[in-house]
Amino acid sequence: MRLLRTAIGVPLVVLATMLGALVIMVSGERPLSDTVVRLWSRFVLFLVGARARRVGGESIDPKRSYVFIANHTSLVDVPAIVALTPTPLRFVAKRELSHLPLFGYAARRMGHVFVDRGDRESATTAIRDRIARGFDRGVALFFFPEGTRSTTEDLLPFKKGAAMAALETGLDFVPVAVVGARRVLPPKGVSLFTPGPVTVVFGDPVPIAGHTLEDRDALVAAQRAAVEATLARARAAHGR
Repeated sequence: MRLLRTAIGVPLVVLATMLGALVIMVSGERPLSDTVVRLWSRFVLFLVGARARRVGGESIDPKRSYVFIANHTSLVDVPAIVALTPTPLRFVAKRELSHLPLFGYAARRMGHVFVDRGDRESATTAIRDRIARGFDRGVALFFFPEGTRSTTEDLLPFKKGAAMAALETGLDFVPVAVVGARRVLPPKGVSLFTPGPVTVVFGDPVPIAGHTLEDRDALVAAQRAAVEATLARARAAHGR
């Protein structure tokens, strides 16, 4: 059954991604693109068999913008977060993804940001350029601050991009934790879709007031601690 689900699901994911990308290439940053991405996310979750549920997020103001940060253990993390998040998101992702046919151009049209993880200066410039363009009310900038998918249950060290973005925009950050996605689709190697529950916990917004560029390392540590605490909450909720 898993083999059949995977054999049918993979080409359907590719087809849905291509069709969604074509719509977004025309729509750009308009609300239609966010609707398409949310529908795509729900369709992908259905295909892989991920039964995603949201916990928390009641204190997130849909009329405000934030910097969202989350742990990352699976490709399923993205559709699970997008499908359940209370606000539209603009991801900061590795540059390699921008080379994917249709997807890369569509993502840029929508306002997502691609950075070279090996070139801190150019990555910072790309994020600053996106910040300079501003955000509509309620649109959040999203980071996986570990920089890559973790192959263990532990968080990897956090990079500074999310902290710098919060400091330069003055936006509070929201910790997010995903549990269960790793079982549905492991982070490494070729794997079959394994249906199962996925829990996404949205923590309360954390003010950045009092932090400055000079103590950005302290903010990085605070962000990691917040995600760690939210992850513990997600693990407890996932077991219920």
